Amino acid sequence: MKSKHPVRSRELLSPIFKFLIILASLSDCSPSLAQQKFPLPDSLHYWIQDSVLIPTGDGAILSAVVVGKKGVQSPLPTAFQFSIYSNLSYGLSEAKFAADRGYVGVIADARGKRLSPDNPRPYETEHSDVNAVLDWIVEQPWSNGEVGMYGGSYLGFAQWASLKSPHPALKTIVPYVAAIPGQGLPMENNIFLLANYQWAFYVTNNKLLDHGINRDFARWNRLRQAYWNSGAPFSRIDSLDGTPNPWFHCWLNHPSYDRYWQSMVPYKEDFSKIKIPVLSITGYYDDGQISAIQYLKDHMQYNPKAEHYLIIGPYDHFGAQRGGTRELRSYRVDSVALINTHEITYAWLDYILKGGKKPSILQDKINFEVMGKNEWKGAARLDELEPFQSRFYLCQANKGRTGMLSLQKPSKESMFTQVVDFSGRDSYYFDYYPNPIIKDQIDESTGFLFTSQPFAQPISIGGNLKGELGFSINKKDVDVGLILYELTPDGKYFQLSYFMGRASYMKDPASRNLLQENRTYRFNFDKSRYFSKQLQPGSRLVVALNIVMNPFSQINYGTGKDVSLETIRDAGEPLRISWSNLSFIELGSSRKPN
Repeated sequence: MKSKHPVRSRELLSPIFKFLIILASLSDCSPSLAQQKFPLPDSLHYWIQDSVLIPTGDGAILSAVVVGKKGVQSPLPTAFQFSIYSNLSYGLSEAKFAADRGYVGVIADARGKRLSPDNPRPYETEHSDVNAVLDWIVEQPWSNGEVGMYGGSYLGFAQWASLKSPHPALKTIVPYVAAIPGQGLPMENNIFLLANYQWAFYVTNNKLLDHGINRDFARWNRLRQAYWNSGAPFSRIDSLDGTPNPWFHCWLNHPSYDRYWQSMVPYKEDFSKIKIPVLSITGYYDDGQISAIQYLKDHMQYNPKAEHYLIIGPYDHFGAQRGGTRELRSYRVDSVALINTHEITYAWLDYILKGGKKPSILQDKINFEVMGKNEWKGAARLDELEPFQSRFYLCQANKGRTGMLSLQKPSKESMFTQVVDFSGRDSYYFDYYPNPIIKDQIDESTGFLFTSQPFAQPISIGGNLKGELGFSINKKDVDVGLILYELTPDGKYFQLSYFMGRASYMKDPASRNLLQENRTYRFNFDKSRYFSKQLQPGSRLVVALNIVMNPFSQINYGTGKDVSLETIRDAGEPLRISWSNLSFIELGSSRKPN
């Protein structure tokens, strides 16, 4: 949808790391120096190795921090993280925490980071490098041969990457908001995003992290606007910026989810070999939720007996890694949703590696918080979050951009048409990002809005935004999107989920199939974000349907060429997309909707 504040509406898409400095001063009531108790030096509590070098099978060198508790005579299990975000201070702190909990803590740096003499290679070697560290761990005298891994985002990806070839020492993983390269970022459903264009610079410019370039939000906002206004090809974005970005070009060479991406993490039958217990954690507003959930879906599909648990609630990408915040992008989070991810992680490690109790939050395989109800619920499967499944059809009104979200299937098919001039830059189409989550109004100048009848009684809606879209176009390809809102009785729009995807990849993300002009297609879609929300009497559901054309991702001009090479000169005649009133969404609910 069109944004009134186009640049500021997506500032939070860039990875933002906020460091809070707490300044304390002594008051008149402070104890004297003689009375104060100072902590003993670390050397009296821990043995520390902060410059460990670990060889890999192909001749590279990785570095690591290792910490154990002094005075422990017997070998211990290992709590292990593998990270591209090299930070010695964090590594020491996290490894000490592990030692305090009765583990040896190991924090290893990705290839090319910190003390590694090699060049960084984001994503490409974790499937073997993590296992090289595991090989090293089990050879150490302090190791009892059992390892648990944990951590978020890239660290979650690294855990799954290692399971491409499961190591016998790895007994469990706890991935938070885990990334799948090629499915969440740098592209989502085969649409390349600009959300963290700067990330490659951030993690490869030096042996640690380039915080300056990552925090230059004005630069990246200018770049998005320059791309939008210039009509330049997506592949020339680094030219607009003035700094070559070779990793960006490497990824653009793989617009399909091809063998390049498939080689990085378990793929299809690879999941059948994963026998260890898994605890996944993600959030309804996690930018990478699609990836985190896809791991779970694939694991359960190829290993139906998998011991895989999920915790999901009202968290964003960073909030899920710590357990949530009291207020999230204008939404006042339920108190019961605030958890401690770190404590749950170690309770899980104790459960698997030490015979402890299972964390109490895990009442079933799928554990989710119902927003607005202040309640955790459990389900055996993702598709069982709520007992009733309903279809809502996108029924167009006689004219205009509004229609009914109807439980009744139309008696006959009819089409309603949207016309988009790709050479224009007056409007953004599909401004989908949920910031804020609760909006006073949404733009109605592009696309279509479909509104349900008000619910007469309270009802919980849960699951993901899925369904079927029917449409025809006068071009060979198009990017489409939907946003799901709750329209509250007081007129607020509470964003629940969204979907965006490229039509030519909807049947198979690994293979592009161009559309024939003016032929009606029906595509199933389901790779969107899961949620659960209690709706009050008088609330309605609203679906916004649109094409995707904005500064935050590739612009698909529909020629059938590589989208990254298309320019505004490829706009040609305006897009005419005719949507079918037999298109529908499916949602789970706690009772049959009225």
